[in-house]
Amino acid sequence: MALTYFKRFRMEADLSQLPAVPPLPEGYFWVPWAEDLVALHADVHYQAFCQELDSALFPCFSDRYGCHLLLQEITSRPGFVPEATWLIACGEGCCGTVQSIVDGQGCGSIQNLGITPEHRRRGLGKALLLQALHGFKAVGLQRACLEVTADNEPALRLYQRLGFRKMKTLYKAVE
Repeated sequence: MALTYFKRFRMEADLSQLPAVPPLPEGYFWVPWAEDLVALHADVHYQAFCQELDSALFPCFSDRYGCHLLLQEITSRPGFVPEATWLIACGEGCCGTVQSIVDGQGCGSIQNLGITPEHRRRGLGKALLLQALHGFKAVGLQRACLEVTADNEPALRLYQRLGFRKMKTLYKAVE
């Protein structure tokens, strides 16, 4: 079996100079973390990632049950940060999700940030990321980090515009 290597970047940002969270477009609203929302986060995660490149890197992203198991694992970690874990919803249901933890170095770590395809290009990703970053700041964290696939240019541009800098290049092997 052949291996394919995908380039990913670990990026970090200082939380001291965060811009304000922009208002959501008309018809969209925030849904804060609650334990009974794990399945909803998992469903939005699945919808956001099942057809994307990252589902090749992380096979659970292309499976509803796999997404549910992933979200249960993230939200049960000792470093889980409810204040930085959100959904965005509209009249059609939920369409954006972010989950966050504190990593072993005391950095707020964005685990997954996704917007369902039909709701992209409306500023929801930026708002969701900033909402999570302000959640980190509210619990006293000074830095945030995330990993992103190098080929995901829209996400890279967003992260760089919001102050994230590439700190390390990683390679993920996939069969």
